[in-house]
Order: sequence, then structure tokens, then C-alpha cells
Amino acid sequence: MTFRELYGREPDGRWAAPGRVNLIGEHVDYAQGLCLPFAIAERTVVEVAARDDDRLRLRSLAEDGAWEGALADVGPGSPGGWAGYVAGVLWALRRAGHRVGGIDLLVTDTVPLGAGLSSSAALECSAALAVDELFGLGLGGSIAGRRTLAAACVSAENDVVGAATGGMDQAAALLATAGHALLLDTRDGTARAVPFAPAADGLVVLVIDTRVRHRLADGQYGKRRAAVEKAAAALGMPSLRGATLDEIRTLAADLMPRARHIVTEIARVRETVMLLDAGRLREIGPLLDASHASLAHDYEVSSAELDLACTAAREAGALGARMTGGGFGGSAIALVPVERVAALSDAVRAAFADAGFRAPHIRGEEPSAGAARVS
Repeated sequence: MTFRELYGREPDGRWAAPGRVNLIGEHVDYAQGLCLPFAIAERTVVEVAARDDDRLRLRSLAEDGAWEGALADVGPGSPGGWAGYVAGVLWALRRAGHRVGGIDLLVTDTVPLGAGLSSSAALECSAALAVDELFGLGLGGSIAGRRTLAAACVSAENDVVGAATGGMDQAAALLATAGHALLLDTRDGTARAVPFAPAADGLVVLVIDTRVRHRLADGQYGKRRAAVEKAAAALGMPSLRGATLDEIRTLAADLMPRARHIVTEIARVRETVMLLDAGRLREIGPLLDASHASLAHDYEVSSAELDLACTAAREAGALGARMTGGGFGGSAIALVPVERVAALSDAVRAAFADAGFRAPHIRGEEPSAGAARVS
């Protein structure tokens, strides 16, 4: 099905936004922490045409559930499903005072869904960039403007879809540059490129998609965020960004492990950035391993499949491995010497088969550029 077949006209253009892999700094973006994502080659592509009214007609070749309605009909909980990520962006931009109207939109390609690679943010950001250009908002051409678009995408996910995510994924999709990771400070919104080119060091970042689909709006993500906010309030702090290990030891038993993950993960990001800035990429493996252990035990967002992927990868020669993304399924990453990729991939697949799990999808990723118009 083509855009013309659906809407009876050609699109005004095509826009694409990447998924992301978070190298380290998981579940800290809503705690005013530090994250280190990078954009990947897989992209969500939207074809869009502006309308002269306020109606939205939204279709996807990858997802069921087309939606059509007025922009005035968009709000918390409406529309449901994938369409909420798109319609929510227009709603958020209009609420922020930007003049936007209706669109016809078709999603033609997508970042792998439910794999922990932020397909939702890729959809939001591709739509946001399209709307920015079609309605002359003038935001997509500057870093500051792209941050404004990212904020609208976060609002769409938080307020319309109802997923209590932070802003890391949207920032990565809109601000990333090839050959670098993005050090994102979610307390003040600043970001800088950090050298990260695994191929130059004879390495590959393997993404191991467990094929266990996760959903951020299913409540578990929100429960973790609520616990972090409750811990900060108990300490009399606006966030856990400045908390110390000694301080979090005073927390209630149900909050202390969650807070410990936040504090130690932020410290791991700082150490990883220090090593990358110094050209010591091969030394970050133990930090990836420690991140996974913290996510599995203190934050309890891993799964049997993610744990097995990391364990099997390490045993087969990975320098380090960890789950990436929101957890409860999705993907793990492993930092692997090029010469070990084939054997390691075979070992992970064999481990999954022995455990009775579905065969994982395994692919290498290189840091890629952020969202852009493609035609």
C-alpha cells in the first residue's frame, strides 16, 4: 500500500529518525542523571503531507490500527496504540504555542518494534521533524530547536501515551552524530559528542534482540520511576543525581536498592566517558558488566533471556555485556572483538536453544547520525 493509494496524492516529503542503543546510563534519565546513548542505522521512516484543516489521518505498514480524527480529539489516552505517539507530538507542539495543523502520514519503515531500541522515540522524532518543516516552525535546523522538538516528543509519550519515560531516547534520535555517543545530562539538558567508533578499535557492538517484546506503558517502568522519585523525596532532594551511597543507606528497604542503582549507574557513566575521551574503549567492558548486574539485581528490570544473552556473550569472549533499554525483554548489547563475532553469535544462539528460548536476532551496530529529511 502506497501513500498515493491511501490518500490520493503524493507526500510532501519523507523523514527518518534512528533508533538508539544506550551504551550505559540506564533508567537514570528520569532521575536527572547522565546517559550515553548512540543512534543506530535502523530508522523509522514516515511519509507526510500537510492538510489545510486540523484532521489527522495516520497509517502504518508495520502496525495495525489506523487512526483518523481531529487534532482537538487528541489528549491523554487518545488515540491509543502507536498512533498516540504521532498525534501526541502535534498535540504537544500546539499546547506549547506552535501553529500546527492536520497531516496525512504513513509509516513505511520502522526500527525493530519492542526490541529495546526505542522504536517509539524514532516514530515521534520522525513525525516531529516532518511537522516542523511542513508548518514552518523553524526548530529542526538548530540544536536548541531540536531540543524543543525532543521535549514535545517526551510530552507525547508521557502525557498522551501514558509511558513515564525520560528524555534520553528523543535526544539521541534528534541530536546524535555519526562516530560518537551522546553524553546527555538530563538535569540541565546539555549534551556533547563523545568519541565512540568501535570499528576503529577492532570491535563491534552486537545487539542481541531476545525477541521478547517489551512495552513501556505496561506499568513496570512507571513503578520504577515512582520508586526513584519517592526515594529522592525521602532524602529531601529534588532528584537522586547528587545522592551518595551513604545517604541512600538510610532509605527504606524497598527503596534502597532502586536508589543504589541510580547512584552507581551515574558513576559508571562518568567513568565510561573518561575512558572514551582518553581513547581507552577496550577498558569499558567491566563497567558494562557492572551495569547489567545492577539492573538485574538492584533495579530488577532484566529477564531470563537478557541475563542469558549477557552471560553467554561474556563466556564466548565479549569484553562486556549488558541489557539496554527499559528492560523486561528487548535487547542486550555486547562489546566484541571483530574476530570473535561469528563464534560468539553461534554460542549465544546455542545457549538460547538449550534453554528453550526463541532464537535471538543478532546484529552489529555502529554509531550513526540523527533524524533528517530523506527526500
